[in-house]
Amino acid sequence: MAAVLDSVRAFFAPSIFTIDAENPSDVVARENLLDRAMGPNRRKKSSEKIRRGRVPAEGLALVARDGDAHLIGTVRLWNVEAGVSSEGTPITALLLGPLAVDSAYEGKGIGGALMRAAILEAKNRGHGAILLVGDAAYYERFGFFAEGARHLVMPGPFERSRFLALELVEGWLDGAAGMIVPTGRMLTSAPVRKAA
Repeated sequence: MAAVLDSVRAFFAPSIFTIDAENPSDVVARENLLDRAMGPNRRKKSSEKIRRGRVPAEGLALVARDGDAHLIGTVRLWNVEAGVSSEGTPITALLLGPLAVDSAYEGKGIGGALMRAAILEAKNRGHGAILLVGDAAYYERFGFFAEGARHLVMPGPFERSRFLALELVEGWLDGAAGMIVPTGRMLTSAPVRKAA
């Protein structure tokens, strides 16, 4: 992952931000940013049902930091099963989201940099496809299209035109059909210590 992040840093240097791996100290800032960017109903979305209680895919939780190392953007990818193939074999994929950038930094290329870094890192880690629910006009420039997800469904309400796919390996989603199901590692809570 260091090579990917170094290449992203080099591409944007000198810049107002850097792309880095998320770390445990980012949790509060990330959640506050997502609350501001996504609004109060963000936890009711179908994508959130897939993420709930899970840990992002290994090495695929990225953040953007300003010059003072404050978190100003975030993107995470999650392990999922993208239905099954025509032979009945489960198809692995990633679900991207949410992607958010602090409103004070919008229009500065941070969202695009996070997307490019996430896609490159997913490809380098051997993943075959990425799915997301989002604005087609924005995500098509990164290679996401509704066609690849046409036979897949989310667990709950979703807009078909906003359900998009990007194949990192050509033909990965050929014949994929069915429900998106989470497969990633479960979140484990810290042990609770009882008073003596």
